[in-house]
Amino acid sequence: MSITLLIHEGSTAPYAPVTRMGGLPLAPAGTAWPVCATCSGHLQFIAQLVLEEARGTVAVFMCANDPGLCEEWSTTAGGNRAFLFPAGGLIPLPRPNGEAVLELGAVRGVERVEMPGQDYWDAAPAWAARAGRSTGEVLGQLGGNPYWLQNDETPDCPGCEQPMAFTAQLEEGPESRTAPNFGSGSAYVFTCEPCRRAAFGWQC
Repeated sequence: MSITLLIHEGSTAPYAPVTRMGGLPLAPAGTAWPVCATCSGHLQFIAQLVLEEARGTVAVFMCANDPGLCEEWSTTAGGNRAFLFPAGGLIPLPRPNGEAVLELGAVRGVERVEMPGQDYWDAAPAWAARAGRSTGEVLGQLGGNPYWLQNDETPDCPGCEQPMAFTAQLEEGPESRTAPNFGSGSAYVFTCEPCRRAAFGWQC
């Protein structure tokens, strides 16, 4: 078994059709910019994950308007949103009514690196030792099993009511200017491909 690590690869274009953190989202035409269910403010775009075998593209948003007050860590409270979009036909999502939206300080490109083993938390330092780089450059994992910092919080799909599939774990990354606010913890992305739904939450 191997772990697919997501490694910081430097900057990339804001609308690049690749796996990245930051920038601006690609989405189907007509998609509305999501808003927070608590404060009604526009959500901050966090990450885009291009799934293998043309299974789709996941876009992750989180409220950064009143950090800690909108339960943005929860998969169900409405302080964040995740979408499973089709693999193709995506276009840049226009800013809502031309307004400014909160963005991460830069766009991080992501390289996928396969590491042998079964445990993400062991694979990350093993990669850092092999590459001579910091574990802070590990931006997460794609697939595999979640490394929970607290209890298992796998959500049920609101469509079929079955447990959603773990899709990715995300980290804040190597420096604060471009870091999403996961409370210095880790974030978790889930999908239900039959229902074309996604969910997102974080723990610290």
